[in-house]
Amino acid sequence: MRHRHVVALLCAATITLPATADQTPEPAMNNARADDPLLAPWSGPYGGVPPWDEVTVPRLGPAIEAAMQAYLAEIDAITANPEPATFANTVEAMERAGGAYRRVLTLYGVHAGNLSTPEFQALERDMAPKLAAFSDRIVQNEALFRRIESVYESGEKASLSPEQQRLAWRRYRDFVRAGAKLDATRKQAVAAINQELAGLFTRFGQNVLADETSRYTLLEKEEDLEGLPEALRSAAAEAARGKGHEGRWVILNTRSSVEPFLTYSARRDLREKVWRVFVNRGDNGDATDNNAIIGEILKLRARRSALLGYPTHAHWRLEDTMAATPERAMALMEAVWTPAVARVREEVADMQKLADAGAAGIAIEPWDYRFYAEKVRAERYDLDQALVRPYLQLERLKDGMFDVANRLFGLRFSALPAGAVPVFHPDVTVYEVKDAAGRHVGLMYFDPFARTGKRSGAWMSQYRSQERLTGDVTPVISNNLNLIPATPGEPVLMSWDDATTLFHEFGHGLHGLLSDVTYRSLSGTNVVRDYVELPSQLLEHWLSTREVLDRYARHYQTGEPMPEDVVGRIRASLTFNQGFATVEYLSGALYDMKIHVADPAKVDPRRFEQELVESLGMPREIVLRHRPTQFLHVYSSDSYSAGYYSYLWSDTLSADAWEAFVEAGDPFDTGVAGRLRSHVMSAGNSVDPAAGYRAFRGRDPDIGALMRKRGFPAPAAPAAPAVPAAPAAAATVAVR
Repeated sequence: MRHRHVVALLCAATITLPATADQTPEPAMNNARADDPLLAPWSGPYGGVPPWDEVTVPRLGPAIEAAMQAYLAEIDAITANPEPATFANTVEAMERAGGAYRRVLTLYGVHAGNLSTPEFQALERDMAPKLAAFSDRIVQNEALFRRIESVYESGEKASLSPEQQRLAWRRYRDFVRAGAKLDATRKQAVAAINQELAGLFTRFGQNVLADETSRYTLLEKEEDLEGLPEALRSAAAEAARGKGHEGRWVILNTRSSVEPFLTYSARRDLREKVWRVFVNRGDNGDATDNNAIIGEILKLRARRSALLGYPTHAHWRLEDTMAATPERAMALMEAVWTPAVARVREEVADMQKLADAGAAGIAIEPWDYRFYAEKVRAERYDLDQALVRPYLQLERLKDGMFDVANRLFGLRFSALPAGAVPVFHPDVTVYEVKDAAGRHVGLMYFDPFARTGKRSGAWMSQYRSQERLTGDVTPVISNNLNLIPATPGEPVLMSWDDATTLFHEFGHGLHGLLSDVTYRSLSGTNVVRDYVELPSQLLEHWLSTREVLDRYARHYQTGEPMPEDVVGRIRASLTFNQGFATVEYLSGALYDMKIHVADPAKVDPRRFEQELVESLGMPREIVLRHRPTQFLHVYSSDSYSAGYYSYLWSDTLSADAWEAFVEAGDPFDTGVAGRLRSHVMSAGNSVDPAAGYRAFRGRDPDIGALMRKRGFPAPAAPAAPAVPAAPAAAATVAVR
């Protein structure tokens, strides 16, 4: 996951948002905490809801400090227990501990991602090293680790349920991987590195946000809008008003603004200008330049991995994943890279023909790719995205994804009245989720729009994880997008990519909502990094089904369904431009893996990107989807570092999983949906992911389904990317 980070306590990694909140009963609070709603168990309907109406930045810092002290007291009570360590008095006791801490960090983390004001950023810079230090105080607690180790190695383990055995193993492995077995000197060194990294991660993310907020392209004249559809012109005018440029137009420095402009603008000079501002985020040689920070992060990660006993940071990060080693992850990426590059050559040749016909002497450049790809799409499939966009209304497609959830899993979503529960911003709508029998399942907070202070991209978060240890605790999740708001009174129209992202994040949301486990730490999206994208990438497939398009893709003015021939052209074009999409993503994944197996003492981080693209033979018409200085997945936390490959790994699984529905002849086949729910969506981390997938599919996946999905030739010897793996945390998941 990219972006803002908060330390995930008791997990051997730093994540973008805090471990999810719970309602665990706690020891009596002292007077300083007794009346603080930021720390108390959440009150109100639906098992309690986040008290957004009580949150202010000045209150967050003291609340976190108080929660830390309360958590330490709970840990001290566990270690002071004179009874021999058991699963109940140690591992389960840890599950019950830290409720106030998780709750306040949920509020803090959501603030970081959605309401990052200068005041909050100052708090974030102050808190980042403190949170890292606090996490290390837990995982480096010798007495606590000895009790965990005793449970893990005891004969009691044989009498535990499979889920309990897995939780005990996870606790033990997380502590060991965090350095619990190191001597005092090495523990201290690891803790110091973690604190320093936490500060660097925060600076990196804040620098990117600053460049996205303060740098933008101002369009002065009507002719600057040549080629832009009316919806994009209106959005640019609205953005200009927000920046104080009434009567002009602004292209914001975010992906949701830049990519549509690059697709439609007929002004090549302005395409280049907008593109350069966007790809140079964090790389402008000024106060927000991230190059030096990258070098520091890489050196610190290398030192830490050496202290922990691993050859490189990548080996440490991948040990507890399905891939298990950098070599296995690289093998999958390299198998896809060659056919993807070959497809790019074909795509560029097609685009160059159109460019030559329209303007002699123009060679396709990176700022031209989307523009001419759209022209090729229109010519080859008679499919202009401007024709599709009027049928893709946010509200109708949201109804469509809810219908998919109902038909697959029996879930029903209903919007709560405004004011029924507190929200952190007026853009947020809250939905109650019920099952087919009308029982409450959970809540979903939906926040679709871009705004100042909100980080770019799209993500799902777990505010509260499902569990049964402390009662029937229901999940509270969020889906967050960065769509450009429409002119007041007009519907929000989406691109096909935006609609795909909507379904993607909802897949993560369903993963959290459908969880059915006993222990919070094994709940929902708390699975290994290269498995967590399976539900999200799988759900994307339903967008292009006739059942969804026929019912929910309706023209915003006439209400007419999308014409059958347009639906057919959309489905026929799904493999179009996959060379670009795959190379753009995969070059970043290869960068991430290669930079983290390299010795930073022998690598110049500023030159590494250029040397990599040359060694890969990367097409000159494409740059990394996330260049290093803005690569939030990799440098704003440890979360996706040496893990960006996971989208490809998970997509190998999701492509194979979708073919189970294809083979059944029905995208809503009840038998396949039932197995998916039982073995993937509901299981969380209570079972090994490879075993869970085999139980769903009846076998391991192979790469053939992925290649078919992308329209590439199948490799001669498909590999099965599934091995037993240890768990890792994933409280927040982001779209690539």
